[in-house]
Amino acid sequence: MKTNDYVKYITQTVVKYIDQPKDDRKRIRAEKKEMKGTFLFRWFGILPYLFASIIRKK
Repeated sequence: MKTNDYVKYITQTVVKYIDQPKDDRKRIRAEKKEMKGTFLFRWFGILPYLFASIIRKK
């Protein structure tokens, strides 16, 4: 990718973001945050949940 293509892409992305209403930006940000898993799951997978469920059962 040439430098001009990259600058063009970044400019288009920024302009697209700025043109969105503020409420839409907040809604999209909130939706992304909800879709994201918890910290332990993102970093360590299912193991923390497995250990937590075993401890809760005891």
